[in-house]
Amino acid sequence: MDVEKYITDLARRAVEEYIVSGKEVDFDENELPEILLEKAGVFVTLKKNGKLRGCMGTFRPVQKNAAYEIISNAMTAAENDPRFPEVDKSELDEIAISVDILSEPEKVDNKNELDPKKYGILVQGGHQSGLLLPDLEGIDDVEKQINVARQKAGLNFDDNIDIYRFSVKRFKEND
Repeated sequence: MDVEKYITDLARRAVEEYIVSGKEVDFDENELPEILLEKAGVFVTLKKNGKLRGCMGTFRPVQKNAAYEIISNAMTAAENDPRFPEVDKSELDEIAISVDILSEPEKVDNKNELDPKKYGILVQGGHQSGLLLPDLEGIDDVEKQINVARQKAGLNFDDNIDIYRFSVKRFKEND
């Protein structure tokens, strides 16, 4: 089984089924690759013509397993990303999908433990948090990664924060 194709196809089917019929996609749990049987945080990213069109995810798992996490986050990225209007049926052929399955987060005590190409980060200050996936265009150094995550969280530069790092397994559709 081509695991990458299975994962991206599951996300695509989830988006298409939801946008076309308003329903959640069905799948056979007995056919799931091992990685999707585990609980994990998952982010689903939609791009249109190389530009972000939607991205939603869960830092920590909230579903039964990663397959359900993918389906839930794919539907949310297509319909409820507050930065974009809902994906329209006419756009479905133009959208490329990637899925990031997150490792368990680990608290970082020293910025030297960070690498924006290798690790995503979550910054937390009080009840506010901001997350950045790894290897994002334009995020080339640790300070920029932390500052963008702070901005996403609505945290000031001088607010005390805790930083967590995580790695991802990234699965992308063939363009």
